[in-house]
Amino acid sequence: MNDRRSAWLLIAPALLLVGVVYFLPLARVLAISVMEPEPGLGNYALLFTSAPIQRVLLTTLRICVFTTSITLVLAYVVAYVLTHARPTAQRLMMLGVLLPLWMSVLVRAFAWVTLLRRQGLVNNALIGMGAIDEPLALMWNEIGVTIGMVHYMLPLGILPLWAAMRDIDGRVLAASRGLGASATQTFVRVFLPLSLPGVIGAGLLVFIFSLGFFITPAILGGGKTIMVAEYINVQIHESLRWGVGTMIASTLVATIFALMFALSRLVDLRTLFGAK
Repeated sequence: MNDRRSAWLLIAPALLLVGVVYFLPLARVLAISVMEPEPGLGNYALLFTSAPIQRVLLTTLRICVFTTSITLVLAYVVAYVLTHARPTAQRLMMLGVLLPLWMSVLVRAFAWVTLLRRQGLVNNALIGMGAIDEPLALMWNEIGVTIGMVHYMLPLGILPLWAAMRDIDGRVLAASRGLGASATQTFVRVFLPLSLPGVIGAGLLVFIFSLGFFITPAILGGGKTIMVAEYINVQIHESLRWGVGTMIASTLVATIFALMFALSRLVDLRTLFGAK
């Protein structure tokens, strides 16, 4: 009993800090969502009656699904090569994975503007090769937003996958080959199932980060492709509809908590994120 009391005393400052700087503001946001402009659940009813809000939610969901799917495919390939590379190549590849994380997301977004605009490097290169006659619309739409978000999310997808693949016992793969399985059969029946926790973790991280992404969609969307975070900003800072903005923010937070809870029913989160 004394040990348990001592443990609670040790973590009490951390719990207090989390409560003050995290849960208290969340409670304030939730309170505003049901009190402004008048008490009640009228703001939440807009989720089912407001066409603009539903359009923003569907756009956000669609972009997040595409971003997560593309990121997982690319990240899995990179993580697989990284796992089987030699130590020197691993260090160079890891530097390439981590380097974008050290750069400002704003700088990276404007770099994509330079690449994807109608007179940008991508369109000029395609026209120069004769692949197209007119510039492609790669910006101010969901294509540009998805490209920019995939670029940002790739390290977040690669690292959990690489951690999961690195822990796979090579003797299991050797045993599979020794029993007569081909390289493809070994990958499909042994390696891929063992790496699924990393796939789930990477997918969760990418999807959650995508839900609340703001800068890249705002710049590459150009106001024509609006996601949830940008819509919340418009409602609070421009339209001054605090009730609507905080309602959408509360819904977003509740969705993230629900995703985390559902995932915890499927896998051990402590193992998934390296805490066990």
